[in-house]
This record gives sequence, structure tokens and C-alpha cells, in this order.
Amino acid sequence: MGRLSLFLVFDGHGGKGAAQFVRDNLPRVIVEDADFPLKLEKVVTRSFMETDAAFAEKCSLQDALQSGTTALTAMIFGRSLLVANLGDCRAVLSRLGVAVEMSKDHRPCCTMERMRIESLGGFIDDGYLNGQLGVTRALGDWHLEGMKVVDAPGGPLSAEPELKLITLTKEDEFLIIASDGVWDVFRSQNAIDFARRRLQEHNDVKQCCKELVEEAIKRGASDNLTIVMVCFHSDPPSPAVVHRSRVRRSISAEGLQNLRYLLEG
Repeated sequence: MGRLSLFLVFDGHGGKGAAQFVRDNLPRVIVEDADFPLKLEKVVTRSFMETDAAFAEKCSLQDALQSGTTALTAMIFGRSLLVANLGDCRAVLSRLGVAVEMSKDHRPCCTMERMRIESLGGFIDDGYLNGQLGVTRALGDWHLEGMKVVDAPGGPLSAEPELKLITLTKEDEFLIIASDGVWDVFRSQNAIDFARRRLQEHNDVKQCCKELVEEAIKRGASDNLTIVMVCFHSDPPSPAVVHRSRVRRSISAEGLQNLRYLLEG
């Protein structure tokens, strides 16, 4: 097998115990799985679940660790990119300047998540899962009543990540992985546009991340701001070719009549 790279972003809530535990253990659990690296999708899903169960056991011994965390991993092996998401961090790929979302935000407003939650006995109250959490999938949070159960099919708060696997091409420029504080003030395409302009100016990935954070603060971001960027080329992105479609604009007969009445007083 060729080189494999793993990038991770976590956003803890209710304390830092879960985020630190997952940071320290999830990568190890993935690479020590018996099916690694031949069945990566199965391995990653299983590793998320096993890490969550291990954290539950840890919390039973150390109550002070009780907390939760979202988790997003991006794994690159050869020309393949596998993104696993749990929560509301987001991964966005720049493909010749076009934003390609590699993950979906797991929030209570998502129709599919609401259906899954209600089928498992949970509910959405004022935009929160069981009236307590702003995300519908997370690791940890075992101390929150009614959120998780050990036996299948489990509780409404899921620890199963959603996966997206693609084959990278020369058109794929870079990947942005960021916590929800960034996406509160940036749309996916807006973040790609901002990052491309900065990379075209100085081609410094670290500086680009810093500028994204600074811009998010200027825009009023109030949540945690964590950004990881992965560039697939050493050269800066080339200027994107914008194709603008010609849209014929017309006005209805009713509109013309109203305009005539207005002009005639």
C-alpha cells in the first residue's frame, strides 16, 4: 500500500474530555483494525463506534470526563479521498474553484436526521435534539439521559459517521476542513473563493488558514474556529474560468398592465 494521510477536526461540547480522548485514540483504532487498509470504509465506521464505546467505559471510571464531541476525518490514500463525518464540522473540496461539499451537517433541522431520530424515540424541541443538543450525531454524551443506549439500534444521538469516497483528479485543488464556527459565517462556495484568492496571492497554506479565521471573526463568528487545509498541488490555483449563462428576462402581461397603469397615473 502507498502513503496514507489522515486529517482530523474535533469540536467538543460540555468539556474537552471527549475531544481529547477521540484525538488520542481514534487514529490508533483505525490503523489497528484487522481489516485495515483493505476495507477502509468498514474500518472507519467501526472505529468511530468502538472509540465511542471505549469512551463510555472510560467515563464510567472517571465521571469528570463526561462530555461530547463532533468528529470529521479525511483520509487520503493514493488518489482516493474518504471523508467521514459525525456532527456539524464540514469538509469542502475545491474543484477548479467550484465548491464540492464532502460532508453533510448533522443538525436537527435536517429532514433525514429528524426522521431517523423520531424512529428511535427521540424528538426535536426548539431546534435541539431532545431539547439538549444542537447536533444529531456525536461521540460521547453518554451522561445525557435518553441520548444513547448500548444495544442496537441505539438511541437518537448516533455515533455512526456518514462517509463520502471520491477519486481525486488534477482538477481537485485543495480541501478545507473546519468546525461549525467557520460555516456559521461562510457558505461553502464563499470559503473556497476566499481561500483561492489568498493562495493565488501568496500560496501559503498556513497563512491562508489564519486569514480565514481572521475573516470569520470580522464577520461576527462567535463559536470555535478550527481550520485544516490540504492542498493537492504545489502551485497556486489558476484563475477560474467563469461561464455565465445568458438568462432572458421577461415581464408578464399582468406586469405590463400594472406598469402602464402606474405610468399613466
